[in-house]
Amino acid sequence: MTGTTTSAVRKNGRSPEEPEQLLDTAPDPRPGLRAYLEVKRAALLAKRRAQRTAPVTEPNRLRARTRAEERSGVRRIRIRHHQILSDSPLDFAGYDLGPASPEIQLGALSSCLTHIFLIQAADLRIPLDSLEVEVQADQDPRAGEPGFEQVPIYPHNISYTVHITSPAGKERIRELHETVERKCPIYNLLINPQHITGRVVLTGSPQEI
Repeated sequence: MTGTTTSAVRKNGRSPEEPEQLLDTAPDPRPGLRAYLEVKRAALLAKRRAQRTAPVTEPNRLRARTRAEERSGVRRIRIRHHQILSDSPLDFAGYDLGPASPEIQLGALSSCLTHIFLIQAADLRIPLDSLEVEVQADQDPRAGEPGFEQVPIYPHNISYTVHITSPAGKERIRELHETVERKCPIYNLLINPQHITGRVVLTGSPQEI
């Protein structure tokens, strides 16, 4: 072994004979999500310790802002330092540069369910090899028109399917599913009545409509 290699090995804190360990999942030939769940669990436990040391005293204020782009009408959604484009299809004066708002809502539910599945799997020590959540809903463009007055204008008949690969038994997966439905913020937002307030302000004027 050359001096350079020996130095590198010593710097990593292990001898040449020692195999490099990948968290607690190294013996598994297909670590998949399992390695990530170990990292997620460590972050979850650290977050809980931090909250015990410095308890939260008020809720977080979430913000999103959307501006209609001139000439195109594309909706540019800004959330913190992130941007998401929402657009209409070609047959509705759009350029199809991004999903429509109802599609983004389904995507938000899909993303949130996926994230909470990961968090709770890490917390409950349930190994996952793969995870995918598909959300579907109906939206009828005839809603509100004569003969379709009772059809909701909003997406409805919402359903989701979770595809999981895991060595865990059915009871543990059922436990995971039930816990996710109790703790998923967007799932619970959608299944519970909400109160929304709104106002309109004329730009460059203190007048409020």
